[in-house]
Amino acid sequence: MIRYMDHIQRQEYEEMYAMINQEASGNVSPEDFIKRNSAIYEGIEAQNVETQILLYDKKKLAVTYHASLDTAAGKVTFENKAFFLEGEEGYELAWDDSLIFPELGPLDRVKVSVSKAERGEVLDRNGHTLAGAGTASSVGIVPGRLENREEAVSQMAELLGISPESIEKKLSAKWVKDDYFVLVQTVPKVKELEMMTGEPDEEVIKEKERQDALLAIPGVMLSDVEVREYPLGEAAAHLVGYVQNVTAEDLENHAREGYTADSVIGRNGIEGLFEKELKGHNGCRIYIVDSEGNEKAELADRAVQHGKDIQLTIDANLQSCIYEQFREDKSCSAAIDPYIGEVLALISTPSYDNNDFIMGLSTAQWDALNEDENKPLYNRFRQVWCPGSSFKPVTAAVGLESGAVDPAEDYGNEGLSWQKDGSWGSYYVTTLHAYEPVILENALIYSDNIYFAKAALKIGADEMACALKNLGFGKEIPFEIKMQKSQFSNTEKIETEIQLADSGYGQGQVLVNPLHMACIYSAFCNEGNMIKPYLLYEKEQAGEYWIAGAMSKETADVVLSGLKKVVNDPNGTGYGVHRDDILLAGKTGTAEIKASKGDTSGTELGWFAVFMAESNVERPVLLISMAEDVKGRGGSGYVVSKAKVILDNYLGQTW
Repeated sequence: MIRYMDHIQRQEYEEMYAMINQEASGNVSPEDFIKRNSAIYEGIEAQNVETQILLYDKKKLAVTYHASLDTAAGKVTFENKAFFLEGEEGYELAWDDSLIFPELGPLDRVKVSVSKAERGEVLDRNGHTLAGAGTASSVGIVPGRLENREEAVSQMAELLGISPESIEKKLSAKWVKDDYFVLVQTVPKVKELEMMTGEPDEEVIKEKERQDALLAIPGVMLSDVEVREYPLGEAAAHLVGYVQNVTAEDLENHAREGYTADSVIGRNGIEGLFEKELKGHNGCRIYIVDSEGNEKAELADRAVQHGKDIQLTIDANLQSCIYEQFREDKSCSAAIDPYIGEVLALISTPSYDNNDFIMGLSTAQWDALNEDENKPLYNRFRQVWCPGSSFKPVTAAVGLESGAVDPAEDYGNEGLSWQKDGSWGSYYVTTLHAYEPVILENALIYSDNIYFAKAALKIGADEMACALKNLGFGKEIPFEIKMQKSQFSNTEKIETEIQLADSGYGQGQVLVNPLHMACIYSAFCNEGNMIKPYLLYEKEQAGEYWIAGAMSKETADVVLSGLKKVVNDPNGTGYGVHRDDILLAGKTGTAEIKASKGDTSGTELGWFAVFMAESNVERPVLLISMAEDVKGRGGSGYVVSKAKVILDNYLGQTW
């Protein structure tokens, strides 16, 4: 009996049939036997079948046994009795339907009822939906209502941007009948309220016209269908991600995790990161019904567990505002509360509309996204970038901590270019402004490359490398989303004197992730402690440090004083965001991207870090933005102008 039961989970139905006595089993055919057993055991997803013999009656050739098996609805256990006959080649089993389950008769059926779990929502800090249930329109065909199939299919294919062959393939499926609705494509729902506005969006008008044209084709129908919806669309696509229907590969990789052929699965972003929490578990009930459909017995019942809502620290309004400012750029931004570590926004542009993945991308649409030279699918906020002058406060902090930099020391006016000595050959460090005295505070205000190159040389390569490691370079950022590690060199050390000098003002081989940079800047707000960023919202959160004592309070205060001047001194490169109502601090940066040191045709990255320099404000924020290709567009000033609009919007919000 144990051997017979062991065949079940291996789906070895022919081997099971070979063990039965045909006459004593009602002369059931192999086909009927296999069909009956496979339909039931596979339908309930039988696994881990275990059998224990309780009693053996030699006289009656009867075996009493206990069986247990895992199913889609949980564990099923029962006690049963099997009878054997002595055959020519040993004992043979007298089979009937009750050997599957004791309550099962020959005309009974095993039913599986599934209660679908609702996927959890993704919410921002204020409860605004970032991902949740929405409504779309299913476009399909009722074959029996087609008047001219070939013409209808052709018209429909043209309107939907797909091939007629793909529609015909759906119509030719074995399950299709004349009165069935055959889904062809999911399209956006055109809401009446959108059309009733004074000036409806042009895209909405186009979609309404397209759907009206579809409905004019005899046999074509539109019906509402629940879908995953992303209200912010492009503004948060890289952060939120999207879901897609599971593939055969998904079902194989996630076997026994409750996925079915009609399930969806998170592909990236928050949807992928918190897939287990968002997914929930379908409820399932397995029971036996008689030929009349009346329930005879319940075998197992597992209650539905709806997915958990995920609330983020993200501010949807801030997220959208930053996106709108940079939507035409290749850029990334990170905004945090520098005092407790809440991540308020993460943006990468250009972006894509994650709602398009729900509707189903055509091959042409997918190819267009992948072939776009601006790389809309590329998540820039996870990458590392050359920081340029936004790195100078870091060099200042390292220099002050090591004692190599005296903030009051005048380095002397070298003009607009400088080299240490003739050993540098034709290489010079250049800067844009001449000023006096050449002290740390003024070097920050005027963003003096020469000062920070000299400072780096005073610090030394080994000390600089060690200090940057202590500030998190080369380390994973402790954050829910995996970010690329920042680096100070392509190797484990700073190799040359020129590389060291260049590193001092954020060039050389220095590459920094924007969220990491935000964490470093937070030390200037927190008496030298670097905040730990986090993304999951907690109502009462005091914050914790990623790197406590990253620098002394004295060092942080000195650098902070200079960063205040960058924004509030009319000569400061960040003066464009100066406000009279709130004290701001920050630093600009323009990073040159060259193929070689002599390259004059390279591009530039523009950076700006700005934050509220006092903790007693109602909604503190530290914003770091980077935009590519700012050469000829104002350099870092281009980013400063964007930051001003963002801050004006953020600080002008009423709650």
